[in-house]
Amino acid sequence: MSESTHDPIPPAGGAGNSTDALKRQRTVRNARVVTVVVLIGLVWLVRYTKRGKAMRATAQDKDAAAMMGIDVNRTISFTFLVAGALAGAAGVIFTLYGTTIQFNTGFTLGLIAFTAAVLGGIGNLPGAVLGGLLIGFIQDYNEGLSWHAPGSVWTNSIVFGILILILVFRPQGLLGEQTPEGG
Repeated sequence: MSESTHDPIPPAGGAGNSTDALKRQRTVRNARVVTVVVLIGLVWLVRYTKRGKAMRATAQDKDAAAMMGIDVNRTISFTFLVAGALAGAAGVIFTLYGTTIQFNTGFTLGLIAFTAAVLGGIGNLPGAVLGGLLIGFIQDYNEGLSWHAPGSVWTNSIVFGILILILVFRPQGLLGEQTPEGG
């Protein structure tokens, strides 16, 4: 009897991985497209609609917004609705892009999102996007270049170290505006 030379595991660059790689590329592309569309929609909502103007007014001064005729409670409820929808969209995008999910995934992602918002400037949407991109580049650099970077074990430490440096030396963030104390 002759031995079978069939290998159940295809080689790394073999035909078995080409369809998986194409699916992965398509998933990443779709995730990026959905992210850009959602971001553009959020910017449009906040900057160019009545609800967005009400959201900005309520965030700046609730009492003054109420005196101007804005239903503050309804605006806050709408803001939480938008936040929940964005969190749901982010969860779907993450599960399409990511391969594993653990019990603490949301906590870690929330901390990194907070760090991105602080890095870019709290309340500044383009700043939060810039902060997220910078953190993503830092993480990819640290995890991708094993011979020049400390390694993936240190990624969160590096990101939160940058958060501490930003909070100490530039508390308003990279694109944030300096506001008077107590204002």
